[in-house]
Amino acid sequence: MNRFRKHLLFLCDSLILLAVVLLLSPLSLRYGFTDAVGQGHLPEHFLLLYGCTVLFQLLFHNYDSLWRYAESREYLFLLVAAFCGFFVYEIVSRFVLGGAISFLLLCAVAGIWVLGMLLLRFSYRVYRSRVLFRRDGTKIPAAIVGAGAAGVQLLEELRSNPDSRYAVQCFFDDDPTKLHKRIRGVEVKGSIADVPARLRAMDIREVLVAIPSASEGRRHEILQTLSELDRVRITVLPGTLDLIDQQPIHGQLREIRIEDLLGRQPVQLDDAPVRGYLSGKTVMVTGGGGSIGSELCRQIARHNPKKLVIVDIYENNAYDIQQELRYAFGEALDLAVEIASVRDADRLQQLFSHYHPQVVFHAAAHKHVPLMEQSPQEAVRNNVFGTLNLVRTANEFGVEKFIQISTDKAVNPTSVMGATKRLCEMILQSMKGRSDTTFAAVRFGNVLGSNGSVVPLFKRQIAAGGPITITDKRIIRYFMTIPEAAQLVLHAGAMAQQNELYVLDMGRPVKILNLAEHLIRLSGHVPYRDIDIVETGLRPGEKLYEELLVASRNIEKTENEQIFIERQPAITPEELQSKLAVLEAALEKNDPSVIRAAIHQVVPYFYEPEELNDRQGNEVKIPEQEAVAAR
Repeated sequence: MNRFRKHLLFLCDSLILLAVVLLLSPLSLRYGFTDAVGQGHLPEHFLLLYGCTVLFQLLFHNYDSLWRYAESREYLFLLVAAFCGFFVYEIVSRFVLGGAISFLLLCAVAGIWVLGMLLLRFSYRVYRSRVLFRRDGTKIPAAIVGAGAAGVQLLEELRSNPDSRYAVQCFFDDDPTKLHKRIRGVEVKGSIADVPARLRAMDIREVLVAIPSASEGRRHEILQTLSELDRVRITVLPGTLDLIDQQPIHGQLREIRIEDLLGRQPVQLDDAPVRGYLSGKTVMVTGGGGSIGSELCRQIARHNPKKLVIVDIYENNAYDIQQELRYAFGEALDLAVEIASVRDADRLQQLFSHYHPQVVFHAAAHKHVPLMEQSPQEAVRNNVFGTLNLVRTANEFGVEKFIQISTDKAVNPTSVMGATKRLCEMILQSMKGRSDTTFAAVRFGNVLGSNGSVVPLFKRQIAAGGPITITDKRIIRYFMTIPEAAQLVLHAGAMAQQNELYVLDMGRPVKILNLAEHLIRLSGHVPYRDIDIVETGLRPGEKLYEELLVASRNIEKTENEQIFIERQPAITPEELQSKLAVLEAALEKNDPSVIRAAIHQVVPYFYEPEELNDRQGNEVKIPEQEAVAAR
């Protein structure tokens, strides 16, 4: 039917005109409407009238429109085309046929024919929305927050789409001119602040947030308001820029993500400095198949490197990012993937000798805190001595820039993982004044969506009916997205001078308990009634809050207000070698307790988690140094 849709519509319009002519012809003869042209010429006049009107309907492309989506523009064009057709008939008939049918008859034919075409189109829309695709009994009662262009378009698509599972009951909008008015027959019930009170008296099971132009701050406020609802699920439209060239709009409704609740704008940095030092260079990424490493590879590939070399020990991840980049960039990206471990110094020598990388991003590491508490020897071998191998090889082969991925867990560490990452920073510091390579480290907090993140865990637990498990209800954490983390790393590389440590302004930290509660509510459940939240106890090595800076007095601003530099006391090669010797001796004994004691000996401010957590007290407060970073 879709193939012959416009032909069928054309036929229906023609039949309507024919019916009108057949209906009015006897009346025109009876009441003398044809005196001006004579009764014998009516067929010729009606044929000419038909030709003129159809011609303009075709010229205005009225049969190319999808009338189920038609708005005032389509109906206006229909009327204008009909008027032009009748006007041309009036002119042509007087020259060709020597006169025209009476004006009264012409108006009658025109009026009834146009009315018939409009009724045909309205009837089809009503049939489609109310009969063919009307299944309100099986649809979800929904409200739309936002009665602007996006909200109205969403309403129209939900009504006309046969696969829609929503029956929209009302709008909510802050525009006072829209309050208590009707849009497409749907009432604007109140302002956004009224949503919780209004919906408690209505059978609404889902709220669709359709304000793509809202800032992140305003979006956060709206979602905080909606989180007060019980048993109401929330879905949102993405931002305005994400909607461009993506249709239909209803297909972009998505689940709430925790980053929607963070209450800050995503970090967006200028690409020009990054492009300046990556374009035309051979770039190596260790751990290139991991969460951060793979995003680094995606962003590096957009900056036209001469060659991108991905190094990873886990072949499945390496294969996935290889296939993704080949599909996205094709022959435009010179890509190499190597399976190798940073523990293997000889293998690193082989890779550097073959590729001669000019920029190295070191993202390969063991990062899971509880697992490294059980296997400290692996954390030391991989994180510490793997980094040492890579730093020495980069220095030997004259790498221009070497960027180390660090973590907030390296600050006053309470875990083996954090302590080993602090040692990695020390290794870079020890190269100051001893190498032509620019060594720098980048420190950031928890990454949303990375392997092991709480976000997918919470979603799986909610989908399974709960409970959500958190280790301690007092825990607070900094959060950032994977693209933000990768941007920071790349910009640190552009800004890097010798042996600097870069820290991102990540805003205020967030309580994990609050995130869990909000996610439960926005998923349409009630915390502690539908989905419980259970404390499981702090895991080995875990502390109540993470710090981004060792001491606030040692930070300096950069030209980018979102990036700080922390100045650390220099460590001499002799000091570093002494620390490494202690670790090597401990590794030879292969005793986790001995290795842990050795790490305590060589890493300043390495606390036991109980010691630091007890010092923080029962109620965790955001430290002043973190507030400095937030500013």
